[in-house]
Amino acid sequence: MTQAQVAVEGAVVPVTAVNTVIVGAGAAGMSCAVQLVRFWRARGVKDPHEKLLVVTAGLPLGASRMSGSDKQTYYKMGTSPRVPDTAEDFARTLTAFGCCHGDTALVEGIGSLRGFYNLVEAGVPFPHDPTGAFIGYKTDHDPYERATSAGPKTSRFMSECLQAEAERLGVRILDKHFLVRFFTEQARDGRRIFAMACLDLAAKDKGEIPAHLLVAENWVLAAGGPGEIYQASVYPRGQVGIHGPAFEAGLEACNLTESQFGLASIQFRWNVSGTYMQVVPRIFSTDAEGNDERDFLTEYFDDMPSMATNIFLKGYQWPFDAQRITERRSSLVDVAVHQETVVRGRRVWMDFLRNPAGPTGWAAFAIDALGEEARQYLRRTGALQATPIERLRHMNPPAIEIYRENGIDLTRQPLEIALCAQHMNGGFAVNKWWESNVKGTFVIGEMAGTHGVKRPGGSALNAGQVGAQRAAEYIANARPDYVPKLSSLRSRLREVAEELLEDLRATLARGRKAKTPPEAAMREIRQRMTRFGAHLRSREGAVAALAEAGRQYRAICEEGLKIASPARLRDAVAARQQCLTHLAILKAICVLLERGA
Repeated sequence: MTQAQVAVEGAVVPVTAVNTVIVGAGAAGMSCAVQLVRFWRARGVKDPHEKLLVVTAGLPLGASRMSGSDKQTYYKMGTSPRVPDTAEDFARTLTAFGCCHGDTALVEGIGSLRGFYNLVEAGVPFPHDPTGAFIGYKTDHDPYERATSAGPKTSRFMSECLQAEAERLGVRILDKHFLVRFFTEQARDGRRIFAMACLDLAAKDKGEIPAHLLVAENWVLAAGGPGEIYQASVYPRGQVGIHGPAFEAGLEACNLTESQFGLASIQFRWNVSGTYMQVVPRIFSTDAEGNDERDFLTEYFDDMPSMATNIFLKGYQWPFDAQRITERRSSLVDVAVHQETVVRGRRVWMDFLRNPAGPTGWAAFAIDALGEEARQYLRRTGALQATPIERLRHMNPPAIEIYRENGIDLTRQPLEIALCAQHMNGGFAVNKWWESNVKGTFVIGEMAGTHGVKRPGGSALNAGQVGAQRAAEYIANARPDYVPKLSSLRSRLREVAEELLEDLRATLARGRKAKTPPEAAMREIRQRMTRFGAHLRSREGAVAALAEAGRQYRAICEEGLKIASPARLRDAVAARQQCLTHLAILKAICVLLERGA
């Protein structure tokens, strides 16, 4: 690592040079850092930790640290001593429903156990039996017993354990640095990223533009999904991703139309999958003030056994699936919740103190009356208690505790829920080494467009670990390991610094005259995406939304967003990036619908 400064028109911009910059400090980014240092050490590279820098806008933030859903379950190659499995079978499962390439799926199968045992050695407390076998269980879209879990905080454990390992290896983490843009240049092997510009969010002088430039040979993008573009979202608050700068840098996207949606709590953002649904709580709605309770699901199902069984099935059929709407199946619950909240403007709740209720003439809830799959599961697990909260306490005490830690006591109060955006299954196109079309730039984790649709729950965590390992291995063995010499780049760095400051100063100048604050722009983006770019889409609606998004993006670029000081630059830049991101997604949706999807 080398450092310097560039003086530009009275301002001083610090510059840091390393061999590889990893953007994002979640489970995928930290895994890549750990493995890259190990690969370099194996090759005899001197002081490998000095050649690497992890950059993040907030170390304790992000989906790996703060969200539920896929982050509770880890989907891997089978490790049960009873159920045989192969990498080829694993790949067949990932590709079964489309939008997942066969080569990356096979690589994810082959590298799965390598990634999983790396996490075990790092200290992630995956449960095993006395013989040491990590016996799995079935998750959604899973034909085998491949899933495992360290509880509701699985991905948090992964991130924390991998960070601790990275720090033991001497990896440096540059925290509170918000990515503004990439600077590209034409090289012999095509377009490449030369530098990355950040805003130092921890800068002490709030009156100056706190710019920071980073120069590297290799870039690993691991900053997660663009969760803030949705109004109904289970992503952690502030999860904006870096899709906008990646688009501007020329990275090719793929499968942008594919995202995953499901029921989640909204006060504390957490998916209500797994045992939350399998204990069969009562689901009801109220008006905006919390009055006028109504058991609205009775409009959609014929009797108590059908309604209660489908509530149970939402546990491992959690993602919204259009094919599970017909014949009164489990995704009809999602449609009903959407109708109640978005269309009727009511609030929906899960009540673990009471069993489902029905109208006059319906039989009372009874476990013995459930469908065979639900009935046998609850019997096998011994979850035959009288109320949902008792069944939840028996099956999964940490599921209650995670809410108590966040100010919600499921033993005393109902839980407000909605149908939320949860994970982007598309992203940026990569090859079998997770390298993008821009040479030397790798995309891993949720940003990589490798996940496919109707994928097994938890497979994203496996994909992130395998992608991290593949990118690290390729960088260590097939990319140059030197650190760029800043002394020979002074002229180019001055050009970049001038361009960066000119852009940020113009953003600030427009902001002092603009009328629309960043918060209002983001509200418009979120409402548009939740209405037209979420789980329900129409060609007419998407086309209109795309036109509106285009107008908004042009207005932001030309007129700016209302900010008064450099301290608000981050908000204005983030809103502009998010607007470009949702514009790209809506364009992809329109093209797909025009092709007859």
